[in-house]
Amino acid sequence: MPEEIKLSLVVPVYNRPDEVQELLSSLNNQDYSNNFEVVIVEDGSLNKCEHICEQFKDSLNILYFLKSNSGPGDSRNYGMRRATGNYFLLVDSDCVLPSSYLTEVCNELKHKPVDFFGGPDGADSNFSDLQKAISFSMTSWVTTGGIRGSQRALTKFEPRSFNMGLSKKAFEASKGFSNIHPGEDPDLSIRLHQMGFQSRFFPKALVFHKRRINLKLYYNQVYKFGSVRPILSYWHKNSFRITHLFPSLFILVVLGCLVMTILNYSRGSIITEINTFYLFLLGTIGLYHLTVFIKAFVEFKNLKLTLMSILAMWIQFYGYGYGYIRSSIYLKLSRKNPEEILPEFFFGEYAKT
Repeated sequence: MPEEIKLSLVVPVYNRPDEVQELLSSLNNQDYSNNFEVVIVEDGSLNKCEHICEQFKDSLNILYFLKSNSGPGDSRNYGMRRATGNYFLLVDSDCVLPSSYLTEVCNELKHKPVDFFGGPDGADSNFSDLQKAISFSMTSWVTTGGIRGSQRALTKFEPRSFNMGLSKKAFEASKGFSNIHPGEDPDLSIRLHQMGFQSRFFPKALVFHKRRINLKLYYNQVYKFGSVRPILSYWHKNSFRITHLFPSLFILVVLGCLVMTILNYSRGSIITEINTFYLFLLGTIGLYHLTVFIKAFVEFKNLKLTLMSILAMWIQFYGYGYGYIRSSIYLKLSRKNPEEILPEFFFGEYAKT
């Protein structure tokens, strides 16, 4: 007889009570008929959300914990150790869940059980234009965002912790997340695959993910994503994929075109072979931008949102690509451990205070 599915949602929170209220409201509207629990882990917040949790105590089974700041990965581990379910659903505080979310997860697990999994993310209709543009850049296949988060994934599916499920068995075997941040979710996925656990994409288990709400925060986020990827490749030698290089290559191609443009104008013209290559690069960049433009315009049917999506793509590629290149150089030139070279991406002993 199959094991009964008992769901525990685990949510790390850091100074975001307003987001928690939206998330809990969406959980309060689930069409899921079985009981589930919500584990809120306050990660050393000054602006706490306990009073928000109190508002939902009569309608939701909420466990609230306050702990010192140790990062989202360790906070998720803390919550999973105290959860009573046999499946843990990990979502971020800036997510809103459609009413069918828990039902879709449960249906997938009943149809084909798996030890870790995840679903897609998108933008709700009431999100701001900037949030929609950022969501497009982070999730569309034309910006590489959709490659790992869909059925078209080129490698084993690696769920992200804003929409990730984990069996209690897999958590106990792996000990959960490490102290790196960001990057704790692909690190856990890689380790689980190495241990023989299988992952699966749940296409209908969608979350609406608000992400960062201004361009500076968005840049900082994607810069960190790019910076930690070489660390993960250093730890897990077989985890490198050619798609990790796309943003960096994009930057280098654009810089190459800029240099050749300056040479062309300063010298009048340069040798035919270089000009031919220059025109090829310009054409490639132009064709790529046209592809992004068409994809965004078809999706939004709005010129302003389309142009904002191209801007978000540029920020994503530049931030991620620059972070990737910088981190790779640091790791290549130093004989120290990543924790010592780039302590800003770790909690614990090496973390900067």
